[in-house]
Amino acid sequence: METSRNNRKLVNAEITGVGMYVPEKVLDNHYFETIVDTNDEWIVSRTGIKERRKEENGATSDMSAKAVMDLLKSKNMDPEEIDAIIVATVTPDMFFPATACLVQEKIGAKNAWGFDLSAACSGFLFALETGASLIQSGRHKKVVVVGADKMSSILDYTDRNTCIIFGDGAAAVLLEPTEDLDSGYIDSKLHCDGKGAEFLYMKGGGSLHPCSHESLDDGYHQLVQDGKTVFKEAVKGMADISVEIMERNNLKSEDVAYLVPHQANKRIIDATANRMGIPLEKAMLNIDRYGNTTAATIPLCLTEYYRAGKLKKGDNLILSAFGAGFTWGAIYIKWSLD
Repeated sequence: METSRNNRKLVNAEITGVGMYVPEKVLDNHYFETIVDTNDEWIVSRTGIKERRKEENGATSDMSAKAVMDLLKSKNMDPEEIDAIIVATVTPDMFFPATACLVQEKIGAKNAWGFDLSAACSGFLFALETGASLIQSGRHKKVVVVGADKMSSILDYTDRNTCIIFGDGAAAVLLEPTEDLDSGYIDSKLHCDGKGAEFLYMKGGGSLHPCSHESLDDGYHQLVQDGKTVFKEAVKGMADISVEIMERNNLKSEDVAYLVPHQANKRIIDATANRMGIPLEKAMLNIDRYGNTTAATIPLCLTEYYRAGKLKKGDNLILSAFGAGFTWGAIYIKWSLD
C-alpha cells in the first residue's frame, strides 16, 4: 500500500451510494402551449424535453433532504455517520444559513459539517471534486454530495426561451475511501471563465443589485440566458473537455461504458457523444422527463441508471458539464457499486 510523505496511507474516493428526489407535479410541453407561444414539436426538436417537474410544497433544502434520505435508506445507514455535506445549488433556500446546514438538521446528521457550492450547471462536478478531496485527504470517511435546484423559483414564465428548459429536482451520492487507487475517482479537469458571465445570469439579490422595488420591476431576480451563445459554447466546451479527459487517461471510445452528461439540451449531448466517438445509447439521458435540473442532472442520471441495473462495477464513466460562469469540466470515475 502506498503511503504519503507523512506516512498516512493513500486512499481514493469512490461512490458507494446514490439517492434522488423529483417532485410529483409534471409540467408537460402542452402546458407551456397554454402560457407562451410555443408547441410540443418545437420544444422536442430543439431541446429533447417532453416534460419537467415542479416543486410546489418545499424549497431546495427539502428536495435535498429527501434525496439524501433516499440514499441513506438504500444503504441502511444512520445519518449520524455522515462527516460532511456539500450542496451544489444556485437556488439556495436563503443566502445564509447555507442550504447544507438546513439539510443537516432535517436529516439528523448531527456529526456533519457542510457548505453550499455555486457553479450553476457544473455545480455537481465542482462539488464532487471537493468531496473527493476531503476523502483523499484521509480526514473524512463519509461525505455526501448533493446536486439540487428549484429552478422554477427563478424562472420567468413569460419567456418562452427559458421557461421550457428547466425543472426541479435533487440527487445525492455518498463518497467513501477505498485503498484501491484504480477504483472510484480517477481524474478531473475543471475550468471557469468569467468572460461568459454576460450570457447566462441572474442579476438581482446579491451585493451588486440588492433587492429593491426597481430590481423586482426590472426582472433582476429571474434567470436570463443568451441561448444561442450558451449553446455554441456548451457544444464546444463539453465535447472538448470530455475528449481531453479520455486522451489523458488513454481511454478509447470502446473503453467508455457511459458518458454522463449534464442534461441541458439533447443536441449538446449528441454532439459530445459524437466527438467522443461513442454511440448515442452510451450517453445517459433523462432530459426528456426532467428537463434541465441544473446541478441535479448528473447525479439523477447516475441514480436512475444504477437502479435500473445498467451500471456494473468497473465501468468507465465520463461525467461532463457546462454552465453559467462560464464553468465547465469533466471527471473520469471507475464505477464502484455492484
